[in-house]
Amino acid sequence: MELAIVDLTPYLAIRDQGGSPAEAEEEKLAALCAAVSGSLRETGALLVKDPRCSAEDNDRFIDMMERYFECPDSFKRLQERPHLHYQVGVTPEGVEVPRSLVDEHMQEKVLKMPELFRPTTPKGPDPKWRYMWRVGPRPSITRFQELNSEPVIPEGFPDWKQTMDSWGLKMISAIEAVAEMAAIGFGLSKDAFTSLMKQGPHLLAPTGSDLQYHGVEGTVFAGYHYDLNFLTIHGRSRFPGLNIWLRNGQKVEVKVPVGCLLIQTGKQLEWLTGGECLAGMHEVVVTSRVTSRTLEAIKQARQQNHSLWRVSSTLFAHIASDATLKPLGHFADATLAANYPTMFAGEYVEQELSAINLKGKKSPS
Repeated sequence: MELAIVDLTPYLAIRDQGGSPAEAEEEKLAALCAAVSGSLRETGALLVKDPRCSAEDNDRFIDMMERYFECPDSFKRLQERPHLHYQVGVTPEGVEVPRSLVDEHMQEKVLKMPELFRPTTPKGPDPKWRYMWRVGPRPSITRFQELNSEPVIPEGFPDWKQTMDSWGLKMISAIEAVAEMAAIGFGLSKDAFTSLMKQGPHLLAPTGSDLQYHGVEGTVFAGYHYDLNFLTIHGRSRFPGLNIWLRNGQKVEVKVPVGCLLIQTGKQLEWLTGGECLAGMHEVVVTSRVTSRTLEAIKQARQQNHSLWRVSSTLFAHIASDATLKPLGHFADATLAANYPTMFAGEYVEQELSAINLKGKKSPS
């Protein structure tokens, strides 16, 4: 099954022109918004084209992150902030534990899957590095200071802040447009989601996976999991390996076309829709289904003297830490709404971080 591709250009043009759109434009807008909300509800994922986010922007960002991840481990660990739950700076490989290793309900669900669609079982913490960079304004007063800390800038990268902020803000703009369209498609007010995102702890969070040492079949870079945030957006990676699960249980290898961005539903969106829009499950792994493409990409990179680090161009868009998570509008009457009690978004995030070993919990032996 191919994921839907939605060009945001018509929506942005209608939204930004001001005034009331013509009837034909209103019909076009309604169809676009229905396509966005429908895809998020049925598949948990969506491909979008945003004229503000170019392939050149993505390449510039990945080029810099490849240089960073190629640095010695001792240098990268200078940017490690475990006391801030790894929510800024670098998270070394071997720290983050896949949710599927600690969630018994998820493990039971995996065992019931057809073998063809089962995720690859991780053997321990993820062998990937990740860099967390806070994007956008943060609240001056918050109950969750650790989730809203100042960003960390590594020495020797003079363009770091400009590159990270530029790409991060562009991807947040794309997320905001999708969030508005989804809200309209779900029958909510246009700002139902974006009003809750203001001053959220949005994170530009690229991962780095060393294919020189880990690029063999069976390596699980990011074990089967969902994202704890609102919506996740990915630019195109230079190496394959991302698998997602649709709502019907089908496993799909994602191929992001040049110039497109991948949007995935997170747990906070699931909360706000009372379980009608489920958080998308996914993994990054070298398996028999993608090994040939991965190994061919590694071979070409070696021939061209390019980096063998697989960098994900990922941003986690969050609901503001001090905002309230609860099913919105008519979603409060959803069948499963009672499973999503009212709580602060930051409280929920801290619970999730503890479960995956980023907030003081020991990894399983």
